[in-house]
Amino acid sequence: MADYGFPLLFALGLWWFSTGVVLYLDNLPGRTFRWTLMGGSVVLAIAIFVLIVSSASTSVAGAYVAFTAGVVIWGVIEMSYFTGLITGPRKTACPPGCSKWRRFGLAILTSLYHELLILGTVLFMVLATWGEPNKVGTWTFIVLWIMRWSAKLNLFLGVPNLNEDWLPEPLRYLKTYMVKRAMNLLFPVSVTLATIVDVLIVLEALSPEVTGADAVGLILVASLLGLAILEHWLLVLPLPDEALWAWALPPHQDQTEHPSTTENDAMTHQRVVASP
Repeated sequence: MADYGFPLLFALGLWWFSTGVVLYLDNLPGRTFRWTLMGGSVVLAIAIFVLIVSSASTSVAGAYVAFTAGVVIWGVIEMSYFTGLITGPRKTACPPGCSKWRRFGLAILTSLYHELLILGTVLFMVLATWGEPNKVGTWTFIVLWIMRWSAKLNLFLGVPNLNEDWLPEPLRYLKTYMVKRAMNLLFPVSVTLATIVDVLIVLEALSPEVTGADAVGLILVASLLGLAILEHWLLVLPLPDEALWAWALPPHQDQTEHPSTTENDAMTHQRVVASP
């Protein structure tokens, strides 16, 4: 139970709580963003330091600490986007009548600087933990990064549940870059591949020769990947997932935008803060 059950519960709890914190902070009035970013900068520096120190640990506690550091680093970087600090060169709505590829190019420009920041963070984490026995924090961040991109592509191609109400006010223009539809061809491919990888990680964790910190680290990463897969399914299933974070979301407001052009790119960024 200690090797498998508790890591699962820990990942689930951290995913739920950290996602709620990001949602809550990103939906506060804009005047609070300066304080959010100042506090986030301190938290980010501490998390990076903890990640580097814990990478040398071979203990079970070290695996939990590295996992938490990876999630925290991801969450702070995501907040830098949703508060408008680091986004991209384009901060306006998509022009009407754009082709799919034109919309795709413009959508990338809305978050280009942020994507480059994430890529740079991945490279830094890989180099910082290279040759160290504990890479749980790095793998945690990489899973969040890959699954976030998978979710973004699925949202661009079309899914039924966009939950645009989750978008912070400064990023409402992002709604115009996606189209609501019943399904897209990428969704079954992305979910299937992620599920296969998740099963392989779990099988590795359950193998007799893997014990202690190694088993815990694998279960933590597998649990996070499983939650990211769940979030993919929530994009297409008619389930009230917003109830999970009702405490963190602002009061519901009626939307006036046409439902066929709503988008939830930023919502998915927030929801995968500790999952995908």
